[in-house]
Amino acid sequence: MNFSKTLLFLALAGIPSLLGAQEHLKSLDLKGFDPNVAASEDFYQHTNKGWMESHPLTPEYSRYGQFNILNDSSKNRVRRIVTNLAKTNPAKGTNAYKIAAIYEAAMDSVRRNKLGAEPIKADLERIENAKPEEMADIFLWMHKNYGSPFFGAGPMEDLANSSVYAMYISGAGLGLGDRDYYLLNDKRNKDVREAYQKLIERQMINAGYSKKDAKRIVKNVMKIETLIADSTKTREESRNIAAMYNPRSIDQLKQTYPNFPWDKFFIETMNIETPQTLIVTDLKTLKQGDNLMKSLTDREKKDYYLWEYVSNAAPYLSDDFSNASFEFNKVMSGVQQQRPRWKRALAVTEGIMGEGIGELYVKEYFPETSKQYMIGLVENLRNALGKHIIHLPWMSDDTKVQALKKLNAITVKIGYPDKWKDYSKLNVDPALSYWENAHNASMWQNQQILDKWGKPVDREEWGMTPQTINAYYNPVNNEIVFPAGILQAPFFDPEASDAENYGGIGVVIGHELTHGFDDQGRQFDANGNMIDWWTPEDSEAFTKLTKGLIAQFDEVEVLPGLHANGQYTLGENIADQGGLRVAATAFLDSQKKKGVDVKSQEALIDGLDPMQVFYLNFANLWANNIRDEEIRSLTTGDVHSLGKNRVNVSLKNLEPFFEAFGIKEGDKMYRPESERVIIW
Repeated sequence: MNFSKTLLFLALAGIPSLLGAQEHLKSLDLKGFDPNVAASEDFYQHTNKGWMESHPLTPEYSRYGQFNILNDSSKNRVRRIVTNLAKTNPAKGTNAYKIAAIYEAAMDSVRRNKLGAEPIKADLERIENAKPEEMADIFLWMHKNYGSPFFGAGPMEDLANSSVYAMYISGAGLGLGDRDYYLLNDKRNKDVREAYQKLIERQMINAGYSKKDAKRIVKNVMKIETLIADSTKTREESRNIAAMYNPRSIDQLKQTYPNFPWDKFFIETMNIETPQTLIVTDLKTLKQGDNLMKSLTDREKKDYYLWEYVSNAAPYLSDDFSNASFEFNKVMSGVQQQRPRWKRALAVTEGIMGEGIGELYVKEYFPETSKQYMIGLVENLRNALGKHIIHLPWMSDDTKVQALKKLNAITVKIGYPDKWKDYSKLNVDPALSYWENAHNASMWQNQQILDKWGKPVDREEWGMTPQTINAYYNPVNNEIVFPAGILQAPFFDPEASDAENYGGIGVVIGHELTHGFDDQGRQFDANGNMIDWWTPEDSEAFTKLTKGLIAQFDEVEVLPGLHANGQYTLGENIADQGGLRVAATAFLDSQKKKGVDVKSQEALIDGLDPMQVFYLNFANLWANNIRDEEIRSLTTGDVHSLGKNRVNVSLKNLEPFFEAFGIKEGDKMYRPESERVIIW
């Protein structure tokens, strides 16, 4: 079948099909396809050009795609829920009262603009007025209340024994996120550094400092953060989980990093007994922080603390602060207009009480039938991945047994948690400023994390709210999680064809399952423990295959002179390919069980072969428009490949895709068999 001609014919005919198809497209829209761009030349453009033309970027967005459409839909639903709560006059102390109060405070720009920097003045003065003998106490006070200068710490599942919590110590974070922004001297990185320095200066002036003092703070912050950046792992190194697992005794910690007050930190700041064993994730960065604690002057430390405090408080202060942040975001992402205030207010409200809102969301928007449908889909995908593992030509039988054991042990969470988060101890007081309430919420959230220390790991906890448009795999719990928010078209529609659903949410399910076996997930066993269950030969074979996949993405030039980073995006690229292959197998198996011959005319969907629909809906998921600045930013800091590459590069490895669209040697979407990479 010549797919491009078929689409053109259907469009001219003005009817869905001349072949009497029993199913019709629900998630896909024929108007979004471009018959003038052949599927064999550029499948992403072929599928999405019409959509891209009908959804131009507005000033608010640095990129806009299917995820944004769903996110906007979800946000409008949540907005209705939240704004209606205030009308019910909820009792003080209830979740409804707290949600409504947070949102109202976030929307009250008049009060915030009147207060200006007043809510933070006393704390800034405390830092400024600290005497030399008080600097150690200021360091501990900052850690307890407002930030993580020079290092971070907290409990998390022990990677080697995921049933218990370990205490992790990490190196200091960076205001710009990635080390390259500080260390590379090309035009892009210089522009970002300049914008960041302008941001610091402007925010410190907003906080009440003179221009002269603000410039001094900029100089000291850039000095410190650049030194930290120089010791920080590269993006590629940050994917090496084993290198981040460095157990140390407390005595070793004190000996290697003697300039931090460790006992006081745990006893006074974290309010726990000093752990006897800890896990250091960034040995070099922590050492740099320790050196800085000794070598920096008190003035330099104070300026570093002041900026960390102000940068954390800025989103909850006057419009002067938010406008300064927006000017910086314009450089980073190319966005031209701030999001409406209600979207910013809603984001904060969800950040604080996301599950409280989610509980209301699922009651109204997530039927039990959708959950049951998803349960069946997941099991079909699990069985399909099992088939793939059994027939892998590069893996030994011994390792296959362990892989299947892990696959069968994966826990599946769909829609919403079985146990909702308890917000009873969260204090929300409308009499307090927005910043004070936000800070109280942050302290409550920190305490929630610290309360885990010494207790068994809670396997029922969710890492996303039910209304989130996303999904994830958690290696230490060996679980896949699909919030209710993503279970909408074009990902999932109970009324859509199986081909659309398997090409949508089916691929997402397969993607998350495959994460258990990507370059990072494969290092964890069925119980979520970081244990090497591979034979050396299988590990070598896997690594050889991944090098081929890395090279495929590395060769893509996303902008003139800027190439994709195949190593940094490796895990997501493995999962994309695995998701496609596993979902296709599961779809064909499901049709066979129903007695449907997908090659027959009776199986056509609006004149399209079901496998064509499958791949089209997958490509449709990643339709988006994006600014050049955002392409650069994502290529630097996002472990996911750009949408176009997730489609075109992944599909070029798949023979069933070639068959579905008659792609042959010489076509741009064709990759010779000797160059294809198939992992899972």
